[in-house]
Amino acid sequence: MSQTEISTIRTLLTSKPRPVGWAQRRARLDEVGSVWPVAADVQLAPVDLDGVPGEWSIVPGSDASRVLMYFHGGGYCSGSLLSHRRMVTEAGRAAGVRTLAVGYRLAPEHPFPAALDDALTAWRFLHKLGIPAAHIAVGGDSAGGNLTAVLINTLRDASEALPACAWLVSPWTDLTMSGASLATKDAVDPIIHQGYLRELADAYVPSGIGRKDPRVSPLYAGLTGFPPTLIQVGSAETLLDDAVRFAAAAGAANVPVTLEIWPHMIHAWPLWNAQLEDGRRALVDAGTFMRRHL
Repeated sequence: MSQTEISTIRTLLTSKPRPVGWAQRRARLDEVGSVWPVAADVQLAPVDLDGVPGEWSIVPGSDASRVLMYFHGGGYCSGSLLSHRRMVTEAGRAAGVRTLAVGYRLAPEHPFPAALDDALTAWRFLHKLGIPAAHIAVGGDSAGGNLTAVLINTLRDASEALPACAWLVSPWTDLTMSGASLATKDAVDPIIHQGYLRELADAYVPSGIGRKDPRVSPLYAGLTGFPPTLIQVGSAETLLDDAVRFAAAAGAANVPVTLEIWPHMIHAWPLWNAQLEDGRRALVDAGTFMRRHL
Protein backbone atom coordinates (compact mmCIF):
# COMPACT_ATOMS: atom_id res chain seq x y z
CA MET A 1 0.00 0.00 0.00
CA SER A 2 2.75 2.48 0.95
CA GLN A 3 4.48 2.12 -2.43
CA THR A 4 1.20 2.64 -4.29
CA GLU A 5 0.41 5.74 -2.22
CA ILE A 6 3.88 7.23 -2.58
CA SER A 7 3.64 6.67 -6.34
CA THR A 8 0.57 8.89 -6.34
CA ILE A 9 2.50 11.62 -4.52
CA ARG A 10 5.39 11.25 -6.96
CA THR A 11 2.94 11.79 -9.81
CA LEU A 12 1.62 14.93 -8.13
CA LEU A 13 5.12 16.33 -7.70
CA THR A 14 6.28 15.58 -11.24
CA SER A 15 3.06 16.54 -13.02
CA LYS A 16 4.54 19.93 -13.84
CA PRO A 17 8.14 21.02 -14.46
CA ARG A 18 9.89 22.85 -11.64
CA PRO A 19 9.21 26.59 -12.00
CA VAL A 20 12.15 28.87 -12.68
CA GLY A 21 11.42 32.12 -10.82
CA TRP A 22 11.28 32.43 -7.03
CA ALA A 23 7.69 33.64 -7.01
CA GLN A 24 6.62 30.76 -9.22
CA ARG A 25 8.49 28.24 -7.07
CA ARG A 26 6.82 29.55 -3.93
CA ALA A 27 3.41 29.33 -5.55
CA ARG A 28 4.11 25.76 -6.65
CA LEU A 29 5.12 24.61 -3.16
CA ASP A 30 2.02 26.26 -1.71
CA GLU A 31 0.00 24.43 -4.36
CA VAL A 32 1.37 20.92 -3.80
CA GLY A 33 1.55 21.35 -0.03
CA SER A 34 -2.05 22.45 0.35
CA VAL A 35 -3.73 19.99 -2.04
CA TRP A 36 -5.46 18.49 0.98
CA PRO A 37 -6.83 21.04 3.47
CA VAL A 38 -6.61 20.88 7.24
CA ALA A 39 -9.09 18.75 9.14
CA ALA A 40 -12.43 20.29 10.04
CA ASP A 41 -11.77 20.29 13.80
CA VAL A 42 -8.55 22.30 13.60
CA GLN A 43 -8.73 25.79 15.08
CA LEU A 44 -6.38 28.26 13.36
CA ALA A 45 -5.45 31.75 14.49
CA PRO A 46 -2.94 34.18 12.95
CA VAL A 47 -0.47 35.79 15.33
CA ASP A 48 2.08 38.59 15.09
CA LEU A 49 5.30 37.29 16.67
CA ASP A 50 6.75 40.74 17.27
CA GLY A 51 6.95 41.42 13.55
CA VAL A 52 7.23 37.82 12.32
CA PRO A 53 4.04 36.25 10.95
CA GLY A 54 2.89 33.10 12.70
CA GLU A 55 -0.09 30.84 13.06
CA TRP A 56 -1.45 29.00 16.08
CA SER A 57 -3.32 25.73 15.69
CA ILE A 58 -5.00 23.38 18.12
CA VAL A 59 -7.49 20.53 18.01
CA PRO A 60 -10.00 19.64 20.72
CA GLY A 61 -8.42 17.79 23.63
CA SER A 62 -4.90 19.12 23.11
CA ASP A 63 -2.90 20.81 25.88
CA ALA A 64 -2.54 24.52 25.07
CA SER A 65 0.21 24.92 27.67
CA ARG A 66 2.56 22.75 25.57
CA VAL A 67 3.71 24.02 22.18
CA LEU A 68 5.32 22.65 19.04
CA MET A 69 7.10 25.54 17.33
CA TYR A 70 7.55 24.58 13.68
CA PHE A 71 9.73 25.87 10.83
CA HIS A 72 8.63 24.93 7.31
CA GLY A 73 10.94 23.61 4.62
CA GLY A 74 11.58 25.03 1.17
CA GLY A 75 15.34 25.49 0.97
CA TYR A 76 15.17 28.83 2.82
CA CYS A 77 13.72 30.26 -0.40
CA SER A 78 10.17 28.81 -0.51
CA GLY A 79 7.56 27.41 1.84
CA SER A 80 4.98 29.17 3.96
CA LEU A 81 2.36 28.84 6.65
CA LEU A 82 0.02 27.60 3.91
CA SER A 83 2.27 24.99 2.33
CA HIS A 84 2.87 23.16 5.62
CA ARG A 85 -0.42 23.81 7.40
CA ARG A 86 -1.76 20.27 7.07
CA MET A 87 1.50 18.71 8.32
CA VAL A 88 1.88 21.09 11.25
CA THR A 89 -1.69 20.80 12.45
CA GLU A 90 -1.67 17.00 12.30
CA ALA A 91 1.66 16.91 14.13
CA GLY A 92 0.06 18.97 16.87
CA ARG A 93 -2.83 16.51 17.02
CA ALA A 94 -0.44 13.56 17.31
CA ALA A 95 1.54 15.28 20.07
CA GLY A 96 -1.56 16.56 21.87
CA VAL A 97 -0.23 20.13 21.90
CA ARG A 98 -0.80 23.57 20.43
CA THR A 99 1.35 24.42 17.42
CA LEU A 100 3.02 27.65 16.39
CA ALA A 101 4.07 27.77 12.73
CA VAL A 102 6.62 30.49 12.00
CA GLY A 103 6.64 32.38 8.69
CA TYR A 104 10.29 33.40 8.68
CA ARG A 105 11.73 35.63 5.95
CA LEU A 106 12.99 33.96 2.77
CA ALA A 107 16.09 34.27 0.60
CA PRO A 108 17.24 35.61 -1.77
CA GLU A 109 15.45 38.78 -0.64
CA HIS A 110 16.41 38.03 2.96
CA PRO A 111 19.57 35.88 3.16
CA PHE A 112 21.22 34.58 6.33
CA PRO A 113 20.85 35.54 9.15
CA ALA A 114 17.26 36.74 8.57
CA ALA A 115 15.65 33.33 9.12
CA LEU A 116 17.65 32.74 12.31
CA ASP A 117 16.79 36.20 13.59
CA ASP A 118 13.10 35.46 13.00
CA ALA A 119 13.39 32.09 14.72
CA LEU A 120 14.92 33.75 17.76
CA THR A 121 12.15 36.35 17.75
CA ALA A 122 9.51 33.61 17.69
CA TRP A 123 11.25 31.72 20.50
CA ARG A 124 11.38 34.82 22.68
CA PHE A 125 7.73 35.54 21.89
CA LEU A 126 6.80 32.24 23.52
CA HIS A 127 8.80 33.16 26.58
CA LYS A 128 7.01 36.50 26.79
CA LEU A 129 3.81 34.48 27.01
CA GLY A 130 5.23 32.69 30.02
CA ILE A 131 5.68 29.31 28.32
CA PRO A 132 8.78 27.64 29.76
CA ALA A 133 11.36 26.08 27.48
CA ALA A 134 10.61 22.67 28.99
CA HIS A 135 7.07 22.92 27.57
CA ILE A 136 8.25 23.61 24.00
CA ALA A 137 9.26 21.23 21.23
CA VAL A 138 10.94 22.68 18.16
CA GLY A 139 10.70 21.01 14.77
CA GLY A 140 11.08 21.50 11.06
CA ASP A 141 11.55 19.76 7.74
CA SER A 142 14.34 20.23 5.20
CA ALA A 143 15.62 23.81 5.63
CA GLY A 144 13.27 24.06 8.60
CA GLY A 145 15.16 21.16 10.15
CA ASN A 146 18.37 23.07 9.53
CA LEU A 147 16.86 26.14 11.20
CA THR A 148 15.68 24.06 14.16
CA ALA A 149 19.19 22.78 14.79
CA VAL A 150 20.81 26.18 14.28
CA LEU A 151 18.34 27.86 16.66
CA ILE A 152 19.01 25.29 19.38
CA ASN A 153 22.78 25.61 18.98
CA THR A 154 22.49 29.41 19.14
CA LEU A 155 20.47 29.20 22.35
CA ARG A 156 22.92 26.74 23.86
CA ASP A 157 25.92 28.89 22.97
CA ALA A 158 24.18 31.82 24.69
CA SER A 159 23.59 29.65 27.79
CA GLU A 160 19.82 30.01 27.38
CA ALA A 161 17.27 27.37 28.30
CA LEU A 162 16.72 24.83 25.53
CA PRO A 163 13.50 23.27 24.26
CA ALA A 164 12.45 19.93 25.66
CA CYS A 165 13.15 18.14 22.37
CA ALA A 166 13.80 18.54 18.66
CA TRP A 167 12.03 16.92 15.70
CA LEU A 168 13.81 16.95 12.34
CA VAL A 169 12.19 15.66 9.13
CA SER A 170 14.46 15.20 6.09
CA PRO A 171 16.82 17.83 7.52
CA TRP A 172 19.25 19.71 5.27
CA THR A 173 22.24 19.83 7.61
CA ASP A 174 25.21 20.21 5.25
CA LEU A 175 25.24 23.13 2.82
CA THR A 176 28.63 21.98 1.48
CA MET A 177 26.64 19.19 -0.20
CA SER A 178 29.20 16.50 0.67
CA GLY A 179 26.77 13.66 1.39
CA ALA A 180 27.24 10.58 -0.80
CA SER A 181 23.46 10.11 -1.13
CA LEU A 182 23.26 13.27 -3.24
CA ALA A 183 24.65 11.06 -5.99
CA THR A 184 23.50 7.58 -4.98
CA LYS A 185 19.85 8.60 -4.49
CA ASP A 186 19.61 11.14 -7.29
CA ALA A 187 17.75 8.80 -9.63
CA VAL A 188 15.00 7.99 -7.11
CA ASP A 189 14.45 11.42 -5.52
CA PRO A 190 11.72 13.31 -7.42
CA ILE A 191 12.32 16.65 -5.70
CA ILE A 192 15.82 17.39 -4.42
CA HIS A 193 18.89 17.36 -6.65
CA GLN A 194 22.39 18.70 -6.14
CA GLY A 195 22.22 21.51 -8.67
CA TYR A 196 18.99 22.77 -7.14
CA LEU A 197 20.49 22.66 -3.64
CA ARG A 198 23.50 24.67 -4.79
CA GLU A 199 21.18 27.30 -6.21
CA LEU A 200 19.34 27.50 -2.89
CA ALA A 201 22.56 27.66 -0.87
CA ASP A 202 23.91 30.42 -3.12
CA ALA A 203 20.71 32.40 -2.51
CA TYR A 204 20.77 31.91 1.26
CA VAL A 205 24.43 32.13 2.27
CA PRO A 206 26.10 35.54 1.76
CA SER A 207 29.58 35.76 0.33
CA GLY A 208 32.14 35.74 3.09
CA ILE A 209 30.41 33.02 5.12
CA GLY A 210 31.86 29.56 4.65
CA ARG A 211 29.47 26.73 3.87
CA LYS A 212 30.88 24.81 6.86
CA ASP A 213 29.92 27.61 9.23
CA PRO A 214 27.76 25.83 11.85
CA ARG A 215 25.23 28.68 11.65
CA VAL A 216 24.34 27.49 8.15
CA SER A 217 25.51 23.85 8.29
CA PRO A 218 24.65 22.44 11.72
CA LEU A 219 26.32 19.14 10.80
CA TYR A 220 29.60 20.91 11.60
CA ALA A 221 28.50 22.27 14.98
CA GLY A 222 29.41 20.77 18.30
CA LEU A 223 26.24 19.09 19.51
CA THR A 224 27.08 18.53 23.17
CA GLY A 225 24.06 19.50 25.26
CA PHE A 226 21.60 19.23 22.36
CA PRO A 227 18.15 18.10 23.59
CA PRO A 228 16.62 14.69 22.81
CA THR A 229 16.08 14.49 19.06
CA LEU A 230 13.97 12.49 16.64
CA ILE A 231 15.19 12.45 13.03
CA GLN A 232 12.95 11.04 10.30
CA VAL A 233 14.14 10.62 6.73
CA GLY A 234 13.08 8.64 3.66
CA SER A 235 15.24 5.99 2.04
CA ALA A 236 14.53 7.49 -1.39
CA GLU A 237 15.89 10.98 -0.88
CA THR A 238 19.17 12.64 -1.70
CA LEU A 239 19.40 14.20 1.78
CA LEU A 240 19.49 10.77 3.44
CA ASP A 241 23.14 11.21 4.39
CA ASP A 242 22.47 14.66 5.87
CA ALA A 243 20.13 12.98 8.34
CA VAL A 244 22.28 9.91 8.99
CA ARG A 245 25.46 11.92 9.58
CA PHE A 246 23.70 14.41 11.85
CA ALA A 247 22.28 11.53 13.90
CA ALA A 248 25.76 10.01 14.17
CA ALA A 249 27.27 13.33 15.26
CA ALA A 250 24.53 13.81 17.85
CA GLY A 251 24.96 10.30 19.18
CA ALA A 252 28.72 10.74 19.42
CA ALA A 253 28.05 13.87 21.51
CA ASN A 254 25.90 11.80 23.91
CA VAL A 255 22.66 13.31 22.67
CA PRO A 256 19.64 10.99 23.06
CA VAL A 257 18.83 10.62 19.37
CA THR A 258 16.48 8.39 17.41
CA LEU A 259 16.93 7.99 13.64
CA GLU A 260 14.07 6.58 11.58
CA ILE A 261 14.73 5.71 7.92
CA TRP A 262 11.40 5.11 6.20
CA PRO A 263 11.51 2.66 3.26
CA HIS A 264 10.51 4.08 -0.13
CA MET A 265 9.65 7.49 1.33
CA ILE A 266 10.69 10.70 -0.36
CA HIS A 267 11.72 14.11 0.90
CA ALA A 268 9.39 15.51 3.61
CA TRP A 269 6.74 12.86 2.90
CA PRO A 270 4.62 13.68 6.02
CA LEU A 271 3.49 16.79 4.14
CA TRP A 272 1.04 14.56 2.29
CA ASN A 273 -0.27 12.74 5.34
CA ALA A 274 -3.88 13.16 4.21
CA GLN A 275 -3.34 10.59 1.46
CA LEU A 276 -0.21 8.78 2.65
CA GLU A 277 -0.42 6.21 5.43
CA ASP A 278 3.32 6.35 6.08
CA GLY A 279 2.99 10.10 6.46
CA ARG A 280 0.38 9.59 9.17
CA ARG A 281 2.47 6.89 10.84
CA ALA A 282 5.51 9.15 10.88
CA LEU A 283 3.47 11.89 12.58
CA VAL A 284 2.20 9.38 15.15
CA ASP A 285 5.80 8.44 15.95
CA ALA A 286 6.75 12.11 16.22
CA GLY A 287 3.75 12.81 18.42
CA THR A 288 4.65 9.93 20.75
CA PHE A 289 8.21 11.25 20.96
CA MET A 290 7.05 14.78 21.81
CA ARG A 291 4.51 13.58 24.39
CA ARG A 292 7.28 11.69 26.14
CA HIS A 293 9.51 14.75 26.43
CA LEU A 294 6.85 17.43 27.02
